[in-house]
Amino acid sequence: MAKPIPKLGSRRNRRISSRKSARKIPKGIIHVQASFNNTIVTVTDVRGRVVSWASAGTCGFKGKKGGTPFAAQTVAGNAIHRVVEQGMQRAEVMIKGPGLGRDAALRAIRRSGILLSFVRDVTPMPHNGCRPPKKRRV
Repeated sequence: MAKPIPKLGSRRNRRISSRKSARKIPKGIIHVQASFNNTIVTVTDVRGRVVSWASAGTCGFKGKKGGTPFAAQTVAGNAIHRVVEQGMQRAEVMIKGPGLGRDAALRAIRRSGILLSFVRDVTPMPHNGCRPPKKRRV
């Protein structure tokens, strides 16, 4: 019995290469979201596609420790280390949130060797939007 001829569009007969190592990203955007309990750093390319990300939980910080400045510094270092290997040299930084990790994350980004074109605070500010919940009676 003869072997069946593989289809051209079949996944089995072509080599699958890793896209992460193949992409070269010269410029990107670093989004830092710093809440009181966690810090999330996401690195995207200029079009907004996620290249790398890290959070306090993925770096091993559990519970309240995720909101500390040291956790934010570690998170930013981990997220940026991966994209520096892919060739990122320039970046814009968008910082969101009121957390303690804002400054520590920015300091870690500056130390990484990436040239920053600008740093922007994109924290959403309400213009007296939603009605607050009623006061607690104890």
